[in-house]
Amino acid sequence: MKETPSEELMQAVASGDLGAFNEIVRSHQELAWRIAWRFLGDRHAAEDAVQEAFLRILDGAASYRPSASFKTFLFRVVTRLCLDHVRKHRPAPTDRLPQVADSEPDPATRMADAECEQSVRATLDSLPPNQRMAVVLRYWEGLNCRDVAAAMETSDKAVERLLARAREALQPKLVRLIEE
Repeated sequence: MKETPSEELMQAVASGDLGAFNEIVRSHQELAWRIAWRFLGDRHAAEDAVQEAFLRILDGAASYRPSASFKTFLFRVVTRLCLDHVRKHRPAPTDRLPQVADSEPDPATRMADAECEQSVRATLDSLPPNQRMAVVLRYWEGLNCRDVAAAMETSDKAVERLLARAREALQPKLVRLIEE
């Protein structure tokens, strides 16, 4: 069965079809959560941001125009909410990233991994919010510079500068982590 593109689903949502909205949420909630969690570093804040993003998408469905892909629109909404959250709250570093794998490594490996994750999170959190969001979207989510620019509502050149400054700031810190 061929899935309906999200842009068409948004047209249905604008007409009051909540089933179409449920399909949009089901299809995109994991992606939205990954971006929010990677940027905010807090499970509850990420969940709140994603919930708010989908509420805003539902509220704005009538004015949605598919001038870009739905994913770009979603990235833009989640990006705005994450950056707003940082402006309102100082991000709290997390102790560790959530475990994805089901296999249980030995305790020494788990401890080393947790320390590495904590160090990487602290290093990422040291970046200014716009640089951190550019890094999350580009390197963790694999978006190209044009899509990052659309999500962040800026130019391709501005994204390139954000990423260059982020790499420049992260390089010495990550080299120290590798050497340890």
